[in-house]
Amino acid sequence: MRNLAYLSLGSNIGDRESHLVNAIARLQACGTIVRVSSFYETEPVEVTEQAWFLNCAVAMETEQTPSQLMAAALKIEREMGRHRAQKKGPRTIDIDILLFGKTVLNSPELTIPHPAMHQRRFVLESLAEIAPEARHPALQKTIRDLRDALPPGQGVRRINNAPRIRTD
Repeated sequence: MRNLAYLSLGSNIGDRESHLVNAIARLQACGTIVRVSSFYETEPVEVTEQAWFLNCAVAMETEQTPSQLMAAALKIEREMGRHRAQKKGPRTIDIDILLFGKTVLNSPELTIPHPAMHQRRFVLESLAEIAPEARHPALQKTIRDLRDALPPGQGVRRINNAPRIRTD
């Protein structure tokens, strides 16, 4: 059975744009990439003494389970040089599953929907670009409504020269 999954990707070390493009290409082994948002330059949250991130959202159809997709994402992160020495610290690539169909899952290994997605402008701006009417299955609100309800704050700016990603 194919499920529609939404992921958030981010990078703030090295060639951030190349890291995102590389991760998206690698994710194609997990299913069909349906849409990719523009790239957004975003202010770090929580650990603020680090470089700004480049982020995007990806919609993909997959036959994998949430756990299989998460394992694949973690493998991609490792292969691309992600080190988890500092929680919320700088990273070559970060791949989070935001939504997976209408799944609500809370296990020690994985929580879907992503537990902080509704509080993060860097997630909601890019996700609203590609799926404004998608619904958060626990909060029963659209991505657009969640984004519009955020207080002002976190710096997020769309990068107009984001590369076009082939999704076929």
